[in-house]
Amino acid sequence: MDILHERCAGLDISKKDAKACVRTPSTKRRGSFTTETTTWGATTNVVLALRDHLLAAEVTLVVIEATSDYWKPYYYVLAEDLNVILVNARQVKNLPGRKTDVSDAAWLAQLGSHGLVRPSFVPPQPVRELRDLTRARTTTTRERARVAQRLEKLLEDTGLKLSAVASDIMGVSGRAMLEALTAGERDPQVLAELAKRKLRNKIPELTEALTGRFREHHAFLVRLYLDQYDHLTTMIDQLAGRIEEAMAPFGDALGLLDTVPGINRGVAEVIVAETGGDMARFASAKHLASWAGVCPGHHESAGRTKNTKVRPGNPYLKGALGLAAFGAARTKDTYLQARYKRLAARRGPMRALVAVEHSIIIAIWHMLTDHVPYHELGGAYFTQRDPERATRQAISRLNELGYRVTLNPIDTSA
Repeated sequence: MDILHERCAGLDISKKDAKACVRTPSTKRRGSFTTETTTWGATTNVVLALRDHLLAAEVTLVVIEATSDYWKPYYYVLAEDLNVILVNARQVKNLPGRKTDVSDAAWLAQLGSHGLVRPSFVPPQPVRELRDLTRARTTTTRERARVAQRLEKLLEDTGLKLSAVASDIMGVSGRAMLEALTAGERDPQVLAELAKRKLRNKIPELTEALTGRFREHHAFLVRLYLDQYDHLTTMIDQLAGRIEEAMAPFGDALGLLDTVPGINRGVAEVIVAETGGDMARFASAKHLASWAGVCPGHHESAGRTKNTKVRPGNPYLKGALGLAAFGAARTKDTYLQARYKRLAARRGPMRALVAVEHSIIIAIWHMLTDHVPYHELGGAYFTQRDPERATRQAISRLNELGYRVTLNPIDTSA
């Protein structure tokens, strides 16, 4: 097998240290190679010493296996002066029975020397910082939702069924009632009168639902949960402001993404942060869909397809696409809604949502590559594409209901 890098290094990284294997041509026998494996710490000064060691060895490629976040101190320092690539651990698995840190480092160096590794996408620093912000907002938003769930669970212990009447217990009305409960108010009628707007139509139901066994113990816990909820809300607002500033260079991409049904500002920001807003690094729309993890799996043996589950992908991008697909499926008279309904009837709602996610990410690649807005095909796209099939399906459904149908074409020339 051809040698692309005669001097190559492989790094197997853990939390405390890294095993560095340097593979260089042998001075004793032509065509053979020698390996030298050393252990280096994870502090910045030691990583700088490792960089000097690799430069002295004149390596032309350094292969680092992506292990949690432990690869970052090594990658960021070494990439300043060396050709460094980050590889997915799933794609560089060692042979069974040879699993040690030293053998893994040697295996990475050997794969890198033959060019058998594919680099992972590591965005530039501005995009990495933007990712940190959007991911922090996503995590904080999920944590705030969990606080609301804990609060609802606590109310169940008191016998108060507020969530059975109010769709959002943390809305204006629900929050006012919870504040009154923590302040000592226990009269269900007084609490129900705090309802606002449309919820006032349910005052009798609220009075019944707010009758329970709310004690001082519950008031203490509710107060803690409300304060935690407010703190997380403040964090989300601060992150949103910082994200808006960091998104200034990506205004054009955000404007294009806003034209896609189901994509709002928050989802668009996550898509830009995870992809970098530059489609040049993805060879095709299919490559982007595969990287995002919304492509069906391909596992075929002896002519039989055994597994079609989607492959693992970027979890934050996949989550944003899931929100976009869910919103698009509820947007009336759109191609994406028609695609969802068409597939959900045959394949189920979950697979239909994945298919809509795939359609959205394919459209995004073309939009950001060609710098064009989303082109809506309309909710009648599938009917207009194959009217005969739509006619047969409609007749078949009417026959199932016990009707005999006679078709009389309309004369459109009159």
